[in-house]
Amino acid sequence: MELKAYYTYKDILKLYLGDAIEIMKSIPSETIDMIFADPPYNLSNDGFTCHAGKRVSVNKGDWDKSKGIEEDYKFHFNWIKECKRILKKTGTLWISGTYHSIYACGYALLTQNWHIINDICWFKPNASPNLSCRMFTASHETLLWAKKDKKAKHTFNYDIVKEGKWDDILKNPGKQMRSVWAITTPKNFEKRYGKHPTQKPESLLERIILATSNENDVILDPFCGSATTGVLAIRYGRKFIGIDNERKYLDTIAIPRLKYEIENNSNLLNIKYKIAK
Repeated sequence: MELKAYYTYKDILKLYLGDAIEIMKSIPSETIDMIFADPPYNLSNDGFTCHAGKRVSVNKGDWDKSKGIEEDYKFHFNWIKECKRILKKTGTLWISGTYHSIYACGYALLTQNWHIINDICWFKPNASPNLSCRMFTASHETLLWAKKDKKAKHTFNYDIVKEGKWDDILKNPGKQMRSVWAITTPKNFEKRYGKHPTQKPESLLERIILATSNENDVILDPFCGSATTGVLAIRYGRKFIGIDNERKYLDTIAIPRLKYEIENNSNLLNIKYKIAK
């Protein structure tokens, strides 16, 4: 029995509400071209941070609370294992995180014999200041880019990357892009339907999707949140499958953003899509 999607648009996109691991189990093996995963960072520890000049709690919800080192690692191991099953042989996986989560994800990749292609330092020029003044200000996240088999031929659109259209820290059009990316946090326009506590900027996903996927590829985001991955997938002629366990974020942010993108993307009428069932 096919799992019913929470929201669909023709054969272009599907959103599912529920547990990422359980829903991924219903996806046939080797049917996904690229996965971008922004799993819980387990940052919600009753601490405080600074946002817009104000002292605010770091708590995002029960889904972001640590269950202890062993349980957190088990969670990361299991969802990454499902990603390996459903990715095509030529597919790749992107994982974003901070030091709270990225090392557990990296260890899971290594123990499952993934091949790590790159680790990217996403530098945030406008990162929030540190309130304690007793440590360096956290101003970056790490992105891991991996494939199932070292010998597999993965997608990397070298010519697109080399054109240097992005406002990168090195500003070097015509030269190879480095692994340090300077990208600011989401702009106000991207948050017009509301704020998601872990929303990624469109510029980040634009770079990843254009560089490491092709038109008509199926892109999955198992923790899609505000659906930034879906917005950019739709914008550039990819298909999208998103999963999230928070109904309020799907209803108030993700779906409105995707509807806006669909309504304002004239290319959709000229492209044929078929999401794997």
